[in-house]
Amino acid sequence: QFVESGGGLVQPGGSLRLSCRVPEITLDYNTIGWFRQAPGKEREGVSSISSDGSIYYVDSVKGRFTISRDNAMNTAYLQMNNLKPEDTAVYYCAIASDGDTWLYPNIRAWGQGTQVTVSS
Repeated sequence: QFVESGGGLVQPGGSLRLSCRVPEITLDYNTIGWFRQAPGKEREGVSSISSDGSIYYVDSVKGRFTISRDNAMNTAYLQMNNLKPEDTAVYYCAIASDGDTWLYPNIRAWGQGTQVTVSS
């Protein structure tokens, strides 16, 4: 199971921090991160971090989002700065095996999602 938190409503230019804890899944040899899905759009991979610290960001969030993980706490974090209206979506925490590309078919487990709304 996943324990997700940190979503909400924020004005453009604001910040939010998402967290995802997976108490029943060891993060050893697993990559953890987030996808997002906006209304009417496909789910897209936003960011991921592998057990050895390799990081992926989709181009649209580079320089604004920062992902990190705390293996001892089985938790990952996504710091989102300078948020834009186009970042509005449901954000889903997800897990894949290390070495797998951060794409939908490679995801082994999903969180329930948390809403992020960027609006003035």
